[in-house]
Amino acid sequence: MILEYKGINIFYNVAGQGKPVVLLHGFLEDYSMWNDAETILSKNHKVISIDLLGHGKTGCIGYVHTMSQMADAVKAVLDYLKVTKSSFIGHSMGGYVALDFAKRFTKNIEGLCLLNSTYEADDEERKRLRTRANKMIQTNFKNMVRMSFANLFSAESKITYQTEYEAALQIALNTSLQGYMAGQEGMKLREDLSTFFAEAPFKKIILLGKKDPVLDSKKMVQFTEKHNIKTHVFSQGHMSHIENKAQYLQEIVHFIE
Repeated sequence: MILEYKGINIFYNVAGQGKPVVLLHGFLEDYSMWNDAETILSKNHKVISIDLLGHGKTGCIGYVHTMSQMADAVKAVLDYLKVTKSSFIGHSMGGYVALDFAKRFTKNIEGLCLLNSTYEADDEERKRLRTRANKMIQTNFKNMVRMSFANLFSAESKITYQTEYEAALQIALNTSLQGYMAGQEGMKLREDLSTFFAEAPFKKIILLGKKDPVLDSKKMVQFTEKHNIKTHVFSQGHMSHIENKAQYLQEIVHFIE
């Protein structure tokens, strides 16, 4: 389905009936990463999956897509659908967007699941890496996307889940140059929401990968234990919906139900 918004089209999908669940994909992904989750959750819930700005079939509104701008686009879809309160599941960048939404529209949040995502802002090293990637991507798009995407999987996972890996890579390669750069710039600018997440009144859970090359799972577990936030650490990396699919599906169903 399409919603016209600020001169572009936002693509979204709705399945099922019941309490709403909003699914937000990560960087270089689209709504289809949630196909398995949608199949299960839509049996008892209204499942809304949205292509974020510059990803999938949703257009770009500039050369920087802040997490707030992405969250505003999500809000526009939910307002159009007359959804006032929902649970959110956000993968990686989608978690950053969900957190920004939750901070500004807290009364609209039933619960929030961060999947391979964090409440922390980028450190200076991460910001430098994003800046460097945006320079390199302009002259070598396909190779850069392949390299950055490959780094999210262990060597073992790329073999074990070769079919799923190749399918996800093709979606990443279909991302526009502008969408790639605007997303990177937006992630660099995001604020640290550690305190907000720790104190937030809604139901919450973090699902992590033990071998995640992007996130420090040990550090995050220490934080969540300190603040009594439910956490589950899977055995593999950053792409739990592929690498630990059965366990991930079990956890999100339990969280939503």
